[in-house]
Amino acid sequence: MYTATWRDVVRRDLFGPRPGRGDGPYRLVIRVTLVVFRLLRLRFDVRGSEHVPASGGAVVCSNHVSYLDFTFLGLGALPQHRLVRFMAKASVFGHWFAGPFMRAMKHIPVDRKAGAAAFDAAVRALKDGEVVGVFPEATISQSFTVKDLKAGAARMALDAGVPIVPAAVWGGHRVATKKHPVDLTRGRAVTVLLGEPITPAPGETPAQLLERTREAMVALLDEAQRTYPQQPEGPDDLWWLPRHLGGTAPTLEEAAQRDRDDAAGTRVRARTSRRTRLRRLTRRLTRRPTRRDAA
Repeated sequence: MYTATWRDVVRRDLFGPRPGRGDGPYRLVIRVTLVVFRLLRLRFDVRGSEHVPASGGAVVCSNHVSYLDFTFLGLGALPQHRLVRFMAKASVFGHWFAGPFMRAMKHIPVDRKAGAAAFDAAVRALKDGEVVGVFPEATISQSFTVKDLKAGAARMALDAGVPIVPAAVWGGHRVATKKHPVDLTRGRAVTVLLGEPITPAPGETPAQLLERTREAMVALLDEAQRTYPQQPEGPDDLWWLPRHLGGTAPTLEEAAQRDRDDAAGTRVRARTSRRTRLRRLTRRLTRRPTRRDAA
């Protein structure tokens, strides 16, 4: 098990002997992240970092169980001195605080209404030799099992002619995930597994490559869950285990319904928000002038 140390935070060779130019903000964010890992005393079991290519493009495809998964996958690629460019929702790039950092780290915004632009940007990055991180489930899996995957990751690998590195993360959902409060209890274990690269075969279709990727991700997640060093603390702490392991997390079908309900709720909130803004604008335009306005 690995626990970040203060020495790691200031190591000069953390990013290799010749860090890439223009990635200073990304390297700074990683050092700050290591400080957070140190303060939380997170205990990492990282295996398979050698499967991340030391050079050249690759697509890292991982399951998604927590809001922090991208930081853990980045830690898995760090021994190879690779910085992962993650594909993330475009709304994150518009955030007043996170947006400038996301752009400075050269992550790739995904607008689901115009996905072709994100796809093209990812393929260009892969052809330029970057490692692109993708969560092909599209959203956090509330069942804590692998959901159906979107085909974009496989299509990107085929178009760019690069391998897919399957991955699994486990344990971070005990810190921060959907529908549960953030828990900053120290000493949580986090497992990160990176599998052998999957090279597209001649004539292979995106569907075939995607199925091979999903099988590898399921196997890695099963290994991460079976070898996870910590157990629930009692009957009230079974929420973070999937049903097939005796936990109380939603089934895959129940989780799918929750996702549909969440999506419907988001649409309703968006419509309500637009109506509220329109009412406020109308009131401002139609209200009578006051003495303060005249002054």
